[in-house]
Amino acid sequence: MSVKILIGKSGLDGHDRGVRAVARALKEAGFDVIYSGLYQSPEDFVDKALTENVKAIGLSLMTGAHNVIVPKVMGVLKKRGGGDIPVFGGGVIPDEDIPKLKEAGMREVFLPGATLDDIVEFVKKIVE
Repeated sequence: MSVKILIGKSGLDGHDRGVRAVARALKEAGFDVIYSGLYQSPEDFVDKALTENVKAIGLSLMTGAHNVIVPKVMGVLKKRGGGDIPVFGGGVIPDEDIPKLKEAGMREVFLPGATLDDIVEFVKKIVE
């Protein structure tokens, strides 16, 4: 049985080229990837993660709402008993915002230019 990973977007972000590339790379690496689709509320996103019993969550953040969405997702995860699920993310995020996202609980932030291999290797490490 392969390891389930939820990949997707929360909020009003409709840009999905990058998240689809990450999902494909993780699938090719042997993960069972569940793509949330677009425009998921933090609550719906977390519900899907918990229902599917995923071992990690990847968030794509492209609209500048990362400082709102990440803490909200992390808060809902903790409230609903999924606070131990590692969360990683990426997108267009200013360097100065990364410490706040990590303080909120995000394990790693991948910026434009990160390779798919780097992301896959990171996910392998966090689900071991």
